[in-house]
Amino acid sequence: MQETSSGNLKIKGNWNELKGKIKQKYANLTDDDLLYVEGKDDELLGRLQKKTGKTKEELKSWIDTL
Repeated sequence: MQETSSGNLKIKGNWNELKGKIKQKYANLTDDDLLYVEGKDDELLGRLQKKTGKTKEELKSWIDTL
């Protein structure tokens, strides 16, 4: 994911592949936690924050490295 100028995330690559990598690191995440709907980036990051204890910035940076 990378942030666009409007502050939204832009998912690059295959989201299903990214979901798999995220679930490997955080096994407690469900498919519902990782549901990505275009334009609902904050909801996705909010769910991930609750489950991982990471900040939005930490999550964005980590996902960019995947």
